[in-house]
Amino acid sequence: MTQASSDLIDLVILVPDRNTEAAVTGILSRPQALGIREISSSIFTHIERDPGCYKRSHDFLRPMTNSYKHALVMFDRVGCGQESERRETIEGIVENNLSVSGWGDRAAAVVIDPELEVWVWSDSPAVASCLGWEPGMSDLRKWLTAIGLWPKYGRKPVDPKRAVEQVLRQVRKPRSSGIYKLLAQRVSFERCTDPAFLKFKAVMQKWFGR
Repeated sequence: MTQASSDLIDLVILVPDRNTEAAVTGILSRPQALGIREISSSIFTHIERDPGCYKRSHDFLRPMTNSYKHALVMFDRVGCGQESERRETIEGIVENNLSVSGWGDRAAAVVIDPELEVWVWSDSPAVASCLGWEPGMSDLRKWLTAIGLWPKYGRKPVDPKRAVEQVLRQVRKPRSSGIYKLLAQRVSFERCTDPAFLKFKAVMQKWFGR
């Protein structure tokens, strides 16, 4: 880094789409719940979506190495073109590319497995509310089980994205990035035990912990 550290913006984040951007914006709006201090940040979306984040995030972020303290790349495993690889393997490849492109150990990758919607589903009553399912979370889960999308004893729907789409279709609510931001602002982070989310949280606390 050539600039004084105090002159740099804390974090630049590269994501594949507006829904992920909205979710990250919502999460970062709750620094206390995340266990970090208030930070300055910029979020960019890659025009080539998930494959672009996987293959070209280091090229996209290279010009920003002297403007930001840290960089984070976040995208879905499903749709990135590397579905046969494990989440950790994909993250390692992206992090290595970022490291040699000038970020060193100041960058990280979070690959959501299978996709962003897996972060939607928890037992929080806010999930049903944000999706527009008025009878509540217990009723929503029963309905998804009845149509074969949520195993009776499973922790989450087998196809998280399809489950979200089916619910919104049922309640006639348009799918929008605002739903993802609202969920991120209202659902307790303590209820989310997804490994990719836990990595995201750990990275944020390592870089910006109180």
